[in-house]
This record gives sequence, structure tokens and C-alpha cells, in this order.
Amino acid sequence: MTKQRYEEKNERIRSAFLALKKERPERLRDRLNLSWSNWGFGMENLETSAERLQRAGIAYIELHGNHYGPDLGYRAKETIAILEAHGIKTSGVCGMFSADNDLSSSRAPHRQAAIDYLKREIEFTAETGGSYLLVVPGAVGRPKAYDDMEFQRSADTLGIVADRFVAYGVKAAIEPIRAAEVSLVRTVADAKAYIAAVGHPGVQHINADVYHMQSEETHIGEALLEAGERLVNLHMADSNRGALGDGFMDLDTIIMALYLLGFNREGRFVTPEPLGPGGDPYPAMYGKPDAAKLDGLVARTAAYFREREAFLIG
Repeated sequence: MTKQRYEEKNERIRSAFLALKKERPERLRDRLNLSWSNWGFGMENLETSAERLQRAGIAYIELHGNHYGPDLGYRAKETIAILEAHGIKTSGVCGMFSADNDLSSSRAPHRQAAIDYLKREIEFTAETGGSYLLVVPGAVGRPKAYDDMEFQRSADTLGIVADRFVAYGVKAAIEPIRAAEVSLVRTVADAKAYIAAVGHPGVQHINADVYHMQSEETHIGEALLEAGERLVNLHMADSNRGALGDGFMDLDTIIMALYLLGFNREGRFVTPEPLGPGGDPYPAMYGKPDAAKLDGLVARTAAYFREREAFLIG
């Protein structure tokens, strides 16, 4: 019986991984850097979140980009103190883009809000030691396009602050998101085209997300390899957008593809972001946290990821 096409693609990645394991075992010596995106914890204080990640053996955190105004959001010194007390470092910051701060908006005040927001988050990312800031080219939760100029309008608007990414040493990581949630930039290929349209050395990287990739890519492993050196962070959730191991996601192929990329090095992160299903996930940031549920979600995910990684490395 012949293999299905996705199985053939899986097999190509597995064969390349086994060859790497045999011929270059030193490239598998270091493990992937496991982080966690904390905005899905809702209205929980950072210290509680840090304690949870520490118990699960997670050494990095992707901080909620919650500086929606000059007087809002985490304070850098307080944030650093809390994280250091729990042995956790900042991997990056998850930029949050709604209709209020939409880079592609047809309304100038909303584009200006996006520019101002990015200025605050770039500075905060640098202050807390983060290496990347996630950027979404259009509002999450708005799948209908404004017009046929929104792609270029977004790229032009991001270009206004691109110098700041270079000045602060922060990577702009463009995130493709599924069509149910955004009107533009849905695939790795789209993200590469968007980066080309911005045309600036400060905007060169990609934040992929396997939940969105299920809907938009023909094969997750191949899309990761297509992202190549541009890939700086990978958001993870199982097929149901829940804890890893609770769905039917082919985690092994994803891990093997990451090792083929040499992703197991400083400045590259695997970051679970299990938010549950739905068209607009942003309301999760304002939810009332269920500590016991979140503890189990993090513990199961971290344990399962490390279990599959150890099995593959041998």
C-alpha cells in the first residue's frame, strides 16, 4: 500500500533527521529552548505565572505585550526582578494587534496607535532582555480586508519604526495567522513577501504558529524548513489548540524539522500558546485565571514535549 502524500513528506524529514543524527551527532547535543507565552493566562499576576513555569522546568517566557498606553503594562525593573527570582529569562514579547492598533488600518489614528504601541514594546523588549517582538501585519479578529491596499499600507507603516528594531537590537518577528482571524499574511510565504515589502534590515524574521499552520500550510514541517533562518520563534499548541499531547498534532515531525534547521541554539525558541478554539482568541487575555487548570496545562505540555524530544534524540 502506497503512502499518503503527507506521509511521504514526513518520511523525507525523518530520513534527513536520521542522517543528521548519524553523521553530525554534535548538532543534536543541545536541546530546544522551551518558553511559554503568558498572555493566555488572563488577568494573572506575573509572579504566579513565573512560579508555574519554574515548577514545570521552563526557563523562558514570552511576555504579554500589554503596553497599550503610556501608563499601562509591565514595568521593566519589576518584571526583571520577578523573573530573576524564579530563574526565568525573557525570550521575547508577544505583540498584540487589534482594530485599535492595526498596522494596515484605513484609519490613520489606528495606524498611529500601532506605531506608538510598537515604540513602547520595542523599548520594553530590549530592557527585559528579549530577543524578538512578535508583529502581526493586520488586526487579529478581522478576517475581512479593508481594501486592496492594506498589505502595502501595513508594510509602509511598519517601515516607519523599523530603524528602532535595529537601534534596540530587537528582531521584528512577523506572524502569519489563519484566514479565520486575519485578512492578510497567513502563510510563511506571505510573511516572506511582507518582509520583502518592508525592505528593512530590522524586519527580517518570522514567528510561526503550528495552530495556524494546520489551516494554511500544505505541510507544517516543510513550511518550517521554508522559513529557514528567518524563523526565530514557534508557537505551539495541539490540533485542538490545547495542551501538547491532547490532540493529533504530529509533534515528532515538527521537532525533527527544527533540529534540521539548527533551531536548538541561543536566540531560538519553542513557545507553547494553547488558547483553545475560537475565531478571536484575544478575549483570553482578560479572563479570570483558573490556577489548577493552568498548572496542569503547562505541566502536561512541557513534560510531553520533552518526552518526545528525548525519544527522537535517543
